[in-house]
Amino acid sequence: MIIKTIVDEDFINYKQPSMYIGTAYCNGKCCREAGIPMSVCQNDEWRKTATVEMANDDIVKRYLSNDITSAICFAGLEPFEQLFEMFDLIFALRNNYHCNDTVVIYTGYNKDEIAQEVETLKRFPNIIIKFGRFVPNQSKHFDEVLGVNLASDNQYAEVIS
Repeated sequence: MIIKTIVDEDFINYKQPSMYIGTAYCNGKCCREAGIPMSVCQNDEWRKTATVEMANDDIVKRYLSNDITSAICFAGLEPFEQLFEMFDLIFALRNNYHCNDTVVIYTGYNKDEIAQEVETLKRFPNIIIKFGRFVPNQSKHFDEVLGVNLASDNQYAEVIS
């Protein structure tokens, strides 16, 4: 999978310790729709960093070798711009390594925009998706599913499988 970063032990994006996988691409839909510069995006600096390609087996083995983490979190830029790569990694985790730990996916898409992709991911157990674009100047709110504060009122997480 082509990524920007991996954080082996992340305690910010989910209520359980997670491996954070920073995905590599984003078309900037949140900023374009809000009419704001890309520099407002919390992930803007990531666009400028180099990508790294890692084999799915290497990522999964790295995750499974850590006794602290109990979830994988795809976030950073826009994971759904790498749907097939993300799908392949989840497939490897579930089928090759028989691990049903939670997989969390942070997306800026609204649920109706990626309904077909969500249906595809439902074939895997224990998937959570955080939906909704970042909208500046909204108050943060606590999301019960993720157990963390989200940046905009329209954002929410849902257990899809």
